[in-house]
This record gives sequence, structure tokens and C-alpha cells, in this order.
Amino acid sequence: MACLEDRLKACEEKIADLMGKEKTMVAFSTLAEYGGARGPFDGDTTLVYNTLIANVGDAYSASTGVFTAPVAGVYCFILSYHAGGDHNAKLMLIKNSELIVATSDHKSNEPSDNGGNAAVLELKKGDQVYVRMAAGTRVWADGRHTSFSGFLVNQK
Repeated sequence: MACLEDRLKACEEKIADLMGKEKTMVAFSTLAEYGGARGPFDGDTTLVYNTLIANVGDAYSASTGVFTAPVAGVYCFILSYHAGGDHNAKLMLIKNSELIVATSDHKSNEPSDNGGNAAVLELKKGDQVYVRMAAGTRVWADGRHTSFSGFLVNQK
């Protein structure tokens, strides 16, 4: 009887261990979809997107525009924008107040401009990632062009 109890306990421990290793799914995609021109603002401003396409894991806050890593791991982030050629545009991907990558376009004679960038980041649980728009610049919030997305590649 003791042998069966030992085997049962070992199986229960193995199941608990496997359940603890279950991978968390995290992915979001959001758009600056309506409202026309965003900016220019006097200072750098966190861009809050107004149309949420997906938010698997609820790690992106639609009210603040900030993604908070629910688990440690490797994440991929992608940002894109549309802007009128008659204005400067600059978006910056920020991790915990640190500039990671940027995308920008200078005023030109073109009727419109598009840009984007992406980064793979190693995040700790609680790290925050967001998009900031540089002071004095603007992007266009319409037509499904200005977006911010991210997903967990591999959990640690």
C-alpha cells in the first residue's frame, strides 16, 4: 500500500510541476483609428491608441497606452504610423523610460508618409513598454495605418 501511495504522490508532484510550466499567452494589437491628427503636443506624449483589435492576456492598457509584461520572457513589438507630409512625425518605443527604437519622418512635399519599426526585447515581469510621440510632431489617427502590437515569443 505504501508503494502505491508513494507512486501517487510522485505523479501528483509531476502533474503540479507540468502545470506550473504551462506557457502564458500574451499578444495585443491596437490602432489609432479615429480622431484625425494626433498632435502636435508641447512635450513628448505617450500615444494612447483608441481601437483595440486583440488583447490576449490583458497586458495592454487601452486607457494608458502602456503594455506591462505579465511574465518574464522575450517579446516582439511593432509600431507603425501614417502622417501627412506637411508635418514632422516621430514615434519612439520606450521600455521603462529608456528609448529602444524610433521611427521618424521630416516635413516634405509628399502628400503623406508612412513609417515603422520593431524590436525584440527581453523583459522582466512588470516591465513596461509604450510608444511616445515626440514633442512638436504628429501622426494621423484614421485608416488603420497607425498601430502598436506586441507578443510574447518565449517565456522564461
